[in-house]
Amino acid sequence: MSSVAMQPSRQADQLRAPRRSQPRRQQHRHDRHGIWFIVPFLVAFLMFMVAPLGYAIYASLYTTKIIGGTVFSGAANYSQTLTDGNFWSGVIRVIIFGAIQIPVMLAIAFFFATVFDLGVAKFGRTFRTIFFIPFAVPAVVAAVMWAFLLEPQFGPLTHAANAVGIHNVNFFSSSLMLPSIIVIAIWEWTGYNMVILYTALRSVPRDVVEAAILDHASFWKIILRVKLPMVRPAIVLLVFLNSIGALQLFTEPLILQYFQPQAISVNYTPTLYIYNTAIGAGEYNLAAAAAVVLGAVIVVISVGSLVFRRRKGQLA
Repeated sequence: MSSVAMQPSRQADQLRAPRRSQPRRQQHRHDRHGIWFIVPFLVAFLMFMVAPLGYAIYASLYTTKIIGGTVFSGAANYSQTLTDGNFWSGVIRVIIFGAIQIPVMLAIAFFFATVFDLGVAKFGRTFRTIFFIPFAVPAVVAAVMWAFLLEPQFGPLTHAANAVGIHNVNFFSSSLMLPSIIVIAIWEWTGYNMVILYTALRSVPRDVVEAAILDHASFWKIILRVKLPMVRPAIVLLVFLNSIGALQLFTEPLILQYFQPQAISVNYTPTLYIYNTAIGAGEYNLAAAAAVVLGAVIVVISVGSLVFRRRKGQLA
């Protein structure tokens, strides 16, 4: 009796087994189909990111000489880069640039994002578009436009400075060149950061703001004590992103160099150092080593950003 009773149960298990395995097979098929959606990205990533980086590391380990050809030099190019004062002077300059430009830009962006979010300004959508337009202007066009505006003899801003009693001002002098580049960068990137902060502010619960209004909180208290703490993760993210962008400062100094070569050297920023070492001096292997060093600094900042945000609970 026991053997007869077990036969139906075995047959039932055999009938159920395909039903259980069928969804798994379908899931595997869907997984295989999903891979094809990421293949274009992987191909582009390998071709335009991994392959150039690998070639730069490979080239940085060699030195090309007029007599003797290309020979393996190991870490000689890295040693020369790390001990080159011109490279580190450019690094220090972009650090100063970022330390001034990023806080000022984010403060302006956060102020206008809050104004638009609270609905204080009429025609907010129109003004948001106007604020975003500078980001849509190519950096080369923006640098040329500002070069004509700041031109020492015929620039409108120079005439405006003379009209208010500031005479003989030269925005392209060695002492004012970096502040001029900071102004240009702020004009270019404030709208972009404002849109990101505005999007973050829109996610703040409205009842929190309404409660602050019912408590007769002032406009500045709502901004600093209600809005600011809730969008702090977005601000931290923008600080790291703009820090990486500051290290890659290239277009504005390169364009302004044509207007005032004496104020901007070939080593004004790390990227200009790399560009002029490779193109101007023809030392491609040394430029590759400098590019790898700069890339390593950027990677450290990026990883530091992720670790910092994870410790603060901003990442899952």
